[in-house]
Amino acid sequence: MVRTLHIIGSRGSGGAERFFARLTTALADTGNPVLALTRPGVQLQGELGGNVEHRTIPMRNVWDLISVWQIRRVIADWRPDIVQTYMGRATRLTHQRERSGPLHIARLGGYYPVRQYRHADAWITNTRGIADYLIGEGLPATRVFQIPNFVSTPAPASEAERGRLRLALGIPEQACVVLGIGRLHASKGFADLLKAFSMLPAIIGRRPVFLIIVGAGPLERTLQREAETLGLEGRVRWTGWQAEPAPYYRLADLMVCPSRHEPYGNVILEAWSHETAVLATETAGGRELLASGENGWLVPCENRERLASAITTLLEDDGLRAQLAAGGRQTLQARFSKHTIVKAYLDLYQKLLEEQRRSEE
Repeated sequence: MVRTLHIIGSRGSGGAERFFARLTTALADTGNPVLALTRPGVQLQGELGGNVEHRTIPMRNVWDLISVWQIRRVIADWRPDIVQTYMGRATRLTHQRERSGPLHIARLGGYYPVRQYRHADAWITNTRGIADYLIGEGLPATRVFQIPNFVSTPAPASEAERGRLRLALGIPEQACVVLGIGRLHASKGFADLLKAFSMLPAIIGRRPVFLIIVGAGPLERTLQREAETLGLEGRVRWTGWQAEPAPYYRLADLMVCPSRHEPYGNVILEAWSHETAVLATETAGGRELLASGENGWLVPCENRERLASAITTLLEDDGLRAQLAAGGRQTLQARFSKHTIVKAYLDLYQKLLEEQRRSEE
């Protein structure tokens, strides 16, 4: 049995936060004690499983010395075997005085400055590219590990559910639905998606075409104004942030990940889990996850013409979309199942703890 403390310092709920909730819940469901430490009032709190113990600490910024002290107190009181931190803020606030304490693993989902993470004992990345980057920046290769993400298995969608959502969004029953999902930030490329969508015909294969954008972020109002400028206000639906995005994947004919920079791409795994065809840009994450033409379709980043052409091609060809969706589902089951990923984490924890015990003898 392994006692693990998981710390995340972000307030929003994006791909990293949803994976934090999925992983801590899955680990606790195996019978291993898990404590999740977050900021107060975070959106992901409601996504944590019932077996996960939960506490809060302010973690106001990376210089919050009171939170540094509070994290040390939690470690001393709860006595975990492993402390796993996520992203920069939680990692920089987690410094142990005693090297004989629990092992500190920093989990990275991006190409962040290594100096923020160097004090950890080991590092986990979700892509091979990030692992190679960390090793190239001087972290020891024997302490850098790659373990991909997993997504939850969704319940099957019913036609009644899809019908209710279409009605709520004002989308006709026969319409084609393109889905974009993520944080409304420049790196996510939603401006490119809007411009590409404006190049599409309003009707493809006798079906009107609509775009749903699920997410919130600093560019929300800017993007909405851009859609109005492009004359798309009648064809784009904005849902804001959704704690449970599954119904939108189920409604979509095609999920587009238009990112300009994407280290991984949790939305790709989520789309695969719903057997939704994926079109993505050639980011590091897109290239690592997708084999174009087999489990998805890739186009160059920030190339709006190519993006528009690919959307049109895929919406015109039901058979091709079905083929890509089936390939994505097969990839998900073979490489990214919950059982496989949770076992990889537990095996790594045991390996590192055994190494620690041997070094102390």
